[in-house]
Amino acid sequence: MRKLLTYGAAAGVLVLTGAGVGIAQAASDPPPLQFVAATNQVTAERYVWGDEVYLSFDLGLHVIAGKNPFEIWAKRTGYDKPIAASRVVVQNGKSKKVALPAGMVTDFSGLKDFTTITIKDAAGTVVTTYKTSFCGNTWGSARTRPDAPATTPYPTQCGDYNPFTLGAVWGVQAGWDATVTDVPPVENFDLPNGDYSATATVNPVYQQLFGIPANQSTVSVGVTVVDGDTGEKALKSAKAASTNEADNPNAGVQVSEFQPSLRAPAKRPATLAAKPAGGPRPDLRSLPAWGIDVSQEDGKSYVNFGATVWNGGTSPLVVDGFRRTGTELMDAYQYFFDAKGNQVGSVQAGTMEWDNREGHKHWHFTDFAQYNLLGADSKQVERSGKEAFCLANTDAVDYTITNAKWRPDNTDLSTSCGANTTIAVREVLDIGNGDTYTQYRPGQSFDITDLANGTYYIQVLANPANKLAELDTTNNSALRQIVLGGTPEARTVTVPPLNGIPG
Repeated sequence: MRKLLTYGAAAGVLVLTGAGVGIAQAASDPPPLQFVAATNQVTAERYVWGDEVYLSFDLGLHVIAGKNPFEIWAKRTGYDKPIAASRVVVQNGKSKKVALPAGMVTDFSGLKDFTTITIKDAAGTVVTTYKTSFCGNTWGSARTRPDAPATTPYPTQCGDYNPFTLGAVWGVQAGWDATVTDVPPVENFDLPNGDYSATATVNPVYQQLFGIPANQSTVSVGVTVVDGDTGEKALKSAKAASTNEADNPNAGVQVSEFQPSLRAPAKRPATLAAKPAGGPRPDLRSLPAWGIDVSQEDGKSYVNFGATVWNGGTSPLVVDGFRRTGTELMDAYQYFFDAKGNQVGSVQAGTMEWDNREGHKHWHFTDFAQYNLLGADSKQVERSGKEAFCLANTDAVDYTITNAKWRPDNTDLSTSCGANTTIAVREVLDIGNGDTYTQYRPGQSFDITDLANGTYYIQVLANPANKLAELDTTNNSALRQIVLGGTPEARTVTVPPLNGIPG
């Protein structure tokens, strides 16, 4: 098995190659979009881990926005509906949305077939040719000229991780860069040690649509593949990075506990303001279970699944915890904000507890969600042991809704799950964002060892005790049908597609 190991974006100041333009020229008269390479020569390291090969691969390809930001909105009205995409165009100081041609956006990974990349060996023989998408949202984005805006409003992920994503916003701030995907869309891609040349071209339809000059639409990069460090620590790091970046750019967030910041909430006031009668509220919405499979461990069979609850309301969900002195328990309070973002009230909303298990070691809010396995008669037959959460914005579910927080990790309200030495914590779920947990540990996943073959339903239930105030509770439950089969020694699970989305 071979996997790609992709590294982060290049440093903030680009060294534009001959196929690009100089910084000074870009600053004075930039085209709407530029396509550049950060360097004309890169080294790819090849790691061998048992029968698997991990190949570092980063050509350093970038798009730079010109005088105005580059912005795309993608939205579907239902899971069985196609994605409609439009570009925000600025004319005479005013912005408007212009629909993109059909077929340019077919999923939430970005603009389909944005680039064509061809790799040749030292003899000039084509090794592979493939196409990659582009969305513009990257962690390593930075401004590339002195007069560019100081910050960017755009998200850091495309939004294709969760199969139930509804809407995405992709963008590159004016004068900023965004990394262009250069990873081949095949899992077994590999290059033996040696010298290669890679040529990347923005495909003509996008050159014309986005105003990319023809003489700036192609870049060439030399690639030298060498053996990577074979030390055990380096190999483990390479393997982890490959999983986190190539297979799932956000795996460190989505499938594990959120790495907390150090920001703490305000002290608990002596007298809490009452919950306001109206105004903005979060709206917790459950998505159907996904990523469903069966595993065996210690003679038992388990159904594993991913579960997402997201906030489709008009306010972030903000829960602060205040420690009971000398205990490993906190009193949790939900806070409310008006339309201007001013705090206007609060209400007690359950508790938080310290989780001392490996992989956790932080505070969990105990009243956020519940996962049940129901029989064909809708009666509960199993309940997940995952009952407490460190809330965090892990998935961009719909960034097209009003006041969606595109960069939720860059706000005054941010999750801080804390250490055991803290006295207060804050947990947040922003508008448009979801919190995903994969139930893969025994005790969280469903034990199906003694369950008969047949039809069952995985229920994802938000706000199960109704301790959180929200706009609507009718969308708190989502069901996903599964069919158990096989033998006691080899159980199977079949997941019927839901509006075309596989399990």
